[in-house]
Amino acid sequence: MAEAESASDPLRTLIVDDEPLAVERIQVICAEMPSIRVVGTASDGAAALRLIEKLAPDLVLLDMTMPELDGLGVARRLSENEGAPAVIFVTAHDHFAVEAFDLEAVDYVLKPVAPDRLERAIERALARRGERKASASQWLEELWVPHRSELLRIAVSQVHRIDAERDYVRLHVGDASDEEDAGRSYLLLQTIAGLEERLDPAEFIRIHRSTILRRDNIRGLRHDGLGVWSAELQNGDALRIGRTYLAKVKAMAGR
Repeated sequence: MAEAESASDPLRTLIVDDEPLAVERIQVICAEMPSIRVVGTASDGAAALRLIEKLAPDLVLLDMTMPELDGLGVARRLSENEGAPAVIFVTAHDHFAVEAFDLEAVDYVLKPVAPDRLERAIERALARRGERKASASQWLEELWVPHRSELLRIAVSQVHRIDAERDYVRLHVGDASDEEDAGRSYLLLQTIAGLEERLDPAEFIRIHRSTILRRDNIRGLRHDGLGVWSAELQNGDALRIGRTYLAKVKAMAGR
C-alpha cells in the first residue's frame, strides 16, 4: 500500500512544452529545487493529458502556446476533474493572464524563465497543496496584472476602487485611507462588466458605469440636490453615483 503523501514531500511535476530547449532549461532549474521532482515531460497537449492520467502528478509546468491542443485547452480539461494537479503556466506571452486566473492556475511565469521567479511559483504551489479547492465560492480572490517585465499577483482584498478605461480596468490597491499607499494602480485587460460578475457583491458595489468600489471604502453618501448623489470615500474624495446604480447603493445604506 502506498504511503500517504506528506506536506514535506516534493511535488511530483510534469513539464509540458513543445520546445525541447525550453524543456531542458526548466529541467535544469528544477534539478536545483529539492521541493519538486520531475516525473516526466510532454511536447503537446494530448500527450500531457495522457501522462497526467497515468502519472497523477501534483504539479504541471504548462506551456501556453502549443500546436492543436494548447495550454489553455489542457487546463480547461483538468479543471473539469476533481483532484487535478496544480498548474503553473510558463509562457513567452503576457496577454493570456485573464484566462489563466479564470482557470485557477497557481501562477503565470514568463519566459525566459528565471530560477528565482520559478522558485516563487513553486512556493505558491506548495502552499496550495492540501487545500481543498474552493468550489463553494464563485468569487475572485486574486488577479494577475502586467507590471514591467512580469505579472504581479494581487489579492482582490487589496483593491479598493476599480475604474473603466475603454477595454481595460484600472485597479487601485492599498489602504484607501492612506494617500501614499492608496496611490498604486495597475491596468488589466478586462471589461468592467465582466470583472463585476466575478467580484463578491458583499465586498464590492458598482456606483457608476465606469466605477466599482469596495464597500468599506465608502465613508458615506451625500445628496447634492436635484436627485444627484455622491459616494464619499475614506480619503475624502467624492464620486458621483450613476442614476442606474443609485437604488442599489442607497439600499446598501438601508434607504
